[in-house]
Amino acid sequence: MDVKLQGINKSFGNVSILEDVNLLFPSRKFVTLLGPSGCGKTTLLRMIAGLEEVSAGTILFGGREVNKLAPRDRNIAMVFQSYALYPQMTVRRNLGYGLRVRKTPPAEIDDAVERVARILEIDHLLDRKPAQLSGGQRQRVALGRAMVRKPDIFLMDEPLSNLDAKLRVTMRGELRRFHLDLNATTVYVTHDQLEAMTMSDLIAVMHKGRVQQFGTPEDVYSRPANLFVAGFIGSPPMNFLDGAIDLGRFKVREAALPLPPLASGVAPGLDAVIGVRPQDLSLVDTAGSDALTGKVSLVELLGSEKLIEVQVSDRKRISVQVHAATQVALGEKVHVRFSAQSTHVFDKRTEQSLLAEAAIGEARQ
Repeated sequence: MDVKLQGINKSFGNVSILEDVNLLFPSRKFVTLLGPSGCGKTTLLRMIAGLEEVSAGTILFGGREVNKLAPRDRNIAMVFQSYALYPQMTVRRNLGYGLRVRKTPPAEIDDAVERVARILEIDHLLDRKPAQLSGGQRQRVALGRAMVRKPDIFLMDEPLSNLDAKLRVTMRGELRRFHLDLNATTVYVTHDQLEAMTMSDLIAVMHKGRVQQFGTPEDVYSRPANLFVAGFIGSPPMNFLDGAIDLGRFKVREAALPLPPLASGVAPGLDAVIGVRPQDLSLVDTAGSDALTGKVSLVELLGSEKLIEVQVSDRKRISVQVHAATQVALGEKVHVRFSAQSTHVFDKRTEQSLLAEAAIGEARQ
């Protein structure tokens, strides 16, 4: 079942939380609401669930307006950051609780619980209580309690945030598999871009109550619509340099760096910002108009790669990601080469992309 948000606004008194959100989550897709704390992503999820009222706009499930429906009438299931398990109940009773509330026949409850427990590989834990489980096992029980209901829409609010780093990696893959097993539309909230990039079919990047970009993981990574998306997506983060566009090149200090094709109507001399990811830069032996010169200020070994910080001016450092075998020393003079095809260009005033392909990655609303 698809989920459509039309003109959604949310305010608490005079404080605006969400402004003009228009999104379509296609049926059976895994969609992530991604953004920093305070961007409105959890509030938006709670409105889809019916736990928060909509100040303005319409929420539709499969073309049917659900603004006035209570959460229990929306056929959704929700997993929160906290596991919210009943400590006095066994795993079996926690899993079947929602079905018992709906007066489902006991035999159907038993079948559903056993089926979901096998999928989640917790069938050997059914007679334990939450206090006897690890964090990962409790998370599986919370997921299972939602799965037994066979919801049309599965909502998850940062469900992995309480797990350790190794278990988070494992659970990312399992959540994706659970989504495919559920055959439901999944809306997932996180501030972790790695979770969003590895699990999602579509990502809505949010900031200050607005959707900045909506597209596939490749869209938001390769064709960021604005400076915020470019800086928020990607690790290590993108490098940014201020300068001006002049005769198809980017003038910054002594260099005239190459640029990709720009959108029509970009004025000569326009103040702009370019962004380049560390892995798209290279170190070269000689200076040139397509390179910036600086001194190595930091070297970090990242396993098979090294991250090198280069001081290119009194106040500016840029990061370059190179192979671990690359030998550089602190204080060494190096030349950092830029390539046109790897450069992103943004209007300094509006912060919007100036690339000729910018429309490809813009919000699909």
